[in-house]
Amino acid sequence: MFIGEYLHTLDPKNRISLPAKFRKDLGRAVVVTRGLDHCLFVYPKKAWQVEAEARAKFAGGTAAARGLARLFLAGAMEAEVDSAGRVLIPDHLKSFAKLGAKTVIAGVANRVEIWDEEAWKSYTKAIERDADSFAESLGNS
Repeated sequence: MFIGEYLHTLDPKNRISLPAKFRKDLGRAVVVTRGLDHCLFVYPKKAWQVEAEARAKFAGGTAAARGLARLFLAGAMEAEVDSAGRVLIPDHLKSFAKLGAKTVIAGVANRVEIWDEEAWKSYTKAIERDADSFAESLGNS
């Protein structure tokens, strides 16, 4: 399980170093795709297989299901993790997530998310402000 948040830098060649604590569980090859809230999702290949199959199952269904399938599947790419623990972020994914040089890599259960640092700060500030009402609406306390 991936947990925690780490500050990292996107280098001029669009490579980002994955946190050492995540590397073993991610493996040598990962899948990077568009995520929700304008971040990138990074999956170990086995977890990606499960996610992709779940999305593909509904790819011909409702407009919402088709849209999410296209968002996740069409923009996805396999990436090798190099010996320094870095992964290349292609231009279309960098642009989607509006990644600048400063990024946050967050562990979120079965995946890792890559955020622009300022976008992450804004997002977490809003979530922290509304966390109590979110928990109440979900029936959690």
